[in-house]
Amino acid sequence: MSITTRKGDSGETDVLFGCRLAKSHPRVHALGAVDELNAALGPLRVSARREATRECVAVVQPWLITLMGELATPPGQESRYAATHPVFDAAKTVWLDERIAWLEGAGALQFRGWALPGEAGVLSGAFADVARTVCRRAERAVIDLIGTPEEVPNPELVRFLNRLADVLWLLARWEEREDEASGTVV
Repeated sequence: MSITTRKGDSGETDVLFGCRLAKSHPRVHALGAVDELNAALGPLRVSARREATRECVAVVQPWLITLMGELATPPGQESRYAATHPVFDAAKTVWLDERIAWLEGAGALQFRGWALPGEAGVLSGAFADVARTVCRRAERAVIDLIGTPEEVPNPELVRFLNRLADVLWLLARWEEREDEASGTVV
């Protein structure tokens, strides 16, 4: 079976339950932004200098697939989706809140002035900042659905993306942090 189906040549794409949408549809934009976020996390995961960063990204990436499943569910089909797939829950946001507390306790906030992505010369920190900005774009794309017929009824998606952007900012600073004992970046 080929990856090429040619079904998208007309400018439409499949979402769940046999529904097709224009590739320019706001729901498809939101799906694409979350997909970009997951892709942006890949370079962070493989370049991270700290094991906890790699572990955090490894946990989050499959959750983004779950989040995309809910975004790909057409309005009115949520119960059909929930019958066979896990629904995105608040426990994931709580987990991110715990990472924030841990990172702040580990010294991720030890920086001066504004954070300038890439200034520290640490590739993983720069990748975390790129992922953070993509996360904010995904968050805005999901928020754009609020109050429209395309609204995603699970408010946890926005909370999770908001918190994830905070975690990514902290991970960037933590990856860039210098070791106080030697003055070298660890």
